[in-house]
Amino acid sequence: MVSHCGGDPSGSFAHTLTLTDVCSGWTECAALVVRDGALIVEALDHLRTSMPFPLLGIDTDNGSEFLNEKLLEFCERNNIEFTRSRPYRKNDQAWVEQKNGSVVRRLVGHRRLEGIAAADSLARLYSSSRLFVNFFQPSFKLIEKQHVGSRIVKRYDAPTTPFAKLMENVTIEEKMKERLRGVAASLDPLRLLDEIRAVQHHLAAIASGMAVGPPPGRDADLEKFLGSLATAWQEGEIRPTHRAKPRATRHWRTRPDPFDGVWPRIRAWLDVEPSRNAAELMELLHDEYPGKFSDRQLRTLQRRVKGWRAEAARRLVFADHDRPSAEAARSGTILT
Repeated sequence: MVSHCGGDPSGSFAHTLTLTDVCSGWTECAALVVRDGALIVEALDHLRTSMPFPLLGIDTDNGSEFLNEKLLEFCERNNIEFTRSRPYRKNDQAWVEQKNGSVVRRLVGHRRLEGIAAADSLARLYSSSRLFVNFFQPSFKLIEKQHVGSRIVKRYDAPTTPFAKLMENVTIEEKMKERLRGVAASLDPLRLLDEIRAVQHHLAAIASGMAVGPPPGRDADLEKFLGSLATAWQEGEIRPTHRAKPRATRHWRTRPDPFDGVWPRIRAWLDVEPSRNAAELMELLHDEYPGKFSDRQLRTLQRRVKGWRAEAARRLVFADHDRPSAEAARSGTILT
């Protein structure tokens, strides 16, 4: 389960149920408007009919949404083996935790989503992303892990998509493989990416309180979408669900400068001996102004000294560049 609480666990908010096949990496996501065991059973019942393989077992964490009678009855009724991780051992769920980050969080982000409209948009996002992730997004799979002294050496296979892994698996029926090939031939990755981007914008608007209802229908103009990809790098993070408001640059002090009254004296010491560091200057201040300054203010003095050195260096550099130009202007000489 991935909670879309935006850092505030109070109240009601949307969740994502993530399922990952250990063998192939095939990933399915379901949007839930609330965290409820009955909804999880319904989501599992729906997802197991859309998977390209039978659901033989479920391994969950120890949340109350999984450890309940409804889910156990569902597993017994459908001959599904149910296991759970060890308490307080999050690494037991390493496969799905990885997908929670690389799929759900990368698509949806960390903002708060609540209500039917948000869950509906999440469902539409996952209907497109499941096709893109499973058919076009390759991933590594760990083959071997060895302990060599104090180091752990890992060996991975070549990056392939979950679709390719299923095509290589001999336990998948040929009829299902033909069906998967037909789905793969009908997909357009650019159109899927455009749909994902459009729903992401809608989710960002919902999180900001600027939109309600389901996302609008798409009649994608792929030329426009391709043009936007060419300049997307200029905007930095291009996922609208991750785009944070820019913070205003603080140009004011939050507390008085303790060295403001004695700074001319400190500058005089630095002019005589520029190599003095802040600790030596603090000792001089203790001698000349007993009891006025504390060693806890050393970091503030270090920043002031660092600023003075930067200003002195800048003044020196510009003086070296400006002096020949000024002399040439006085003498009328043109330098080339």
